[in-house]
Amino acid sequence: MPHLLITDDDHHLRKLVRTYGEREGFCCEEAETGQQALDAIKKTSFDIIILDVMMPGTDGFQVLEEIRRVSQVPVIMLTARDEEYDKLRGFGLGADDYISKPFSPKELMARVGAILHRTGNRQNDSILFGGLSICQSSRTVTADGQRLNLPPKEFDLLLKLAQNEHVVLSRDKLLQTVWGYNYYGDVRTVDTHIKSLREHLGKYRKLIQTVWGVGYKLEYTEEI
Repeated sequence: MPHLLITDDDHHLRKLVRTYGEREGFCCEEAETGQQALDAIKKTSFDIIILDVMMPGTDGFQVLEEIRRVSQVPVIMLTARDEEYDKLRGFGLGADDYISKPFSPKELMARVGAILHRTGNRQNDSILFGGLSICQSSRTVTADGQRLNLPPKEFDLLLKLAQNEHVVLSRDKLLQTVWGYNYYGDVRTVDTHIKSLREHLGKYRKLIQTVWGVGYKLEYTEEI
């Protein structure tokens, strides 16, 4: 089920969009402020975000700018003003579409569907764990907006673990899937690469947990 984040300080508007989103099969979450949206994004990999421009505190432009530091998830901006400058600024920051208030919820959901179709669900290309973002197509990893220079096999290891969050992967399984079924190396190869990967991850090293006598798993908690 695709995940939709609805960010707006108008309670009734959020509920209205949520009703239509759930009818279309989305799992919807709400955020009343920009900061709540950023907190939600750290916890959940959304498929698309609806983001109001004018909010108290952290506004929609600031939220979008923070999102684009770590993710290319599609974002539709909502605005009560039909000003060209606002739209140009939003598109310049990486917005995928703009819709002016008041709007038809049916039109909004049609735009959501069109963007997901057009982007080829590109949001699924990035896996997020708090401030750590793993982009599969570009094979890049960023931690709190800073790019990490991971060797190819370390990236492959991290991606395999991330794709199987909470699942314990044995050293033999990692050898087979990361190095290839025809690889006859020692299982200690995995341990060596895991050690180096943890060093590269810095504070996010805690994501990778050792399951003694078996292998490794990736677990994300808000404490990281």
